[in-house]
Amino acid sequence: MSKKLAVLPGDGIGIEIVAEALKLLNYLKSNGLALEMIEAPVGGAGYDAAGKPLPDETLELVKESDAILLGAVGGPQYENLPRELRPERGLLGLRSELGLFANLRPAILYPQLADASSLKADVVAGLDIMIVRELTGGIYFGEPRGIREKDNGEREGFNTLVYSESEVDRIARVAFDIAMKRGKRLCSVDKANVLEVSELWREVVTRVGTDYPQVELSHMYVDNAAMQLVKWPRQFDVMVTKNMFGDILSDAAAMLTGSIGMLPSASLDANSKGMYEPIHGSAPDIAGKGVANPLATILSVAMMLRYSLNEMQLAERIEKAVGTVLDAGLRTADITSSGMQEVGTREMGDAVVAALQAG
Repeated sequence: MSKKLAVLPGDGIGIEIVAEALKLLNYLKSNGLALEMIEAPVGGAGYDAAGKPLPDETLELVKESDAILLGAVGGPQYENLPRELRPERGLLGLRSELGLFANLRPAILYPQLADASSLKADVVAGLDIMIVRELTGGIYFGEPRGIREKDNGEREGFNTLVYSESEVDRIARVAFDIAMKRGKRLCSVDKANVLEVSELWREVVTRVGTDYPQVELSHMYVDNAAMQLVKWPRQFDVMVTKNMFGDILSDAAAMLTGSIGMLPSASLDANSKGMYEPIHGSAPDIAGKGVANPLATILSVAMMLRYSLNEMQLAERIEKAVGTVLDAGLRTADITSSGMQEVGTREMGDAVVAALQAG
């Protein structure tokens, strides 16, 4: 039975990198993958097409689909729009409307890129971390929020950080389940020394941990976790944390791997329906130049095949093909180094497809 994929290129380099992912998916379709792909606008493209970042037709499509492939959203031409019309609201809307509460962000260092990391090779060699970020709660969604004027006429901004026990319980179970399939070590990151929300977070995660006696659970304050990621990143296997902390830590972990352009992500609901996207942004400064790295998007396709479409072997083939291309010395500008062959977006996509064919 054919599966339906909603394809949302978005803005900036999203259009270019998604094109390379589609090139790969079309090759897989020609070799038996039963997949229907339908494209729709979101973000700035959604605003241009329908006057809002998440058009009604796009929302209807993603709700009917088995998985969603997203490029990136945002651009300087939209920065002066009212907040509710900015491209990023389309992304938040997708997460909220689809109940995509579990964000999986792997930070894996390909051995071929050890020299591209911001840290010494012996510190990051063998790096393989999975950061599990709660995605639909916390300060990004909490109410009340806004900007108000105090009695003295001064303005103040306010946001609400709130988590219920059930929200913490479900993201903790996702993280423990992933840890069971990896190294059986889970570090929960919070700020329980100053935040009541984090006190509850730690209590619930600890309680859930009693259902997973094989997993070694540890707790770490977020400021220390940030330091430890730079000092000794290989101590981590799986990390679980709230929305804002995960947003920050996963980007920090990305640079340990050599480039943010190498890292995919998955955002899953309770039934493993997911949205898959590179963790980088729309990079308007290089959009249209054909130099963006498409590998994070291609690896996001591999995650989609593994987590939502149950095509494990195809996922492994794509990941192997990326390794083959890196072994051959091909590099986009963000990961290039002396002695390597620098190529553009299309050339890198072509090379991955060729490696798939050869494999």
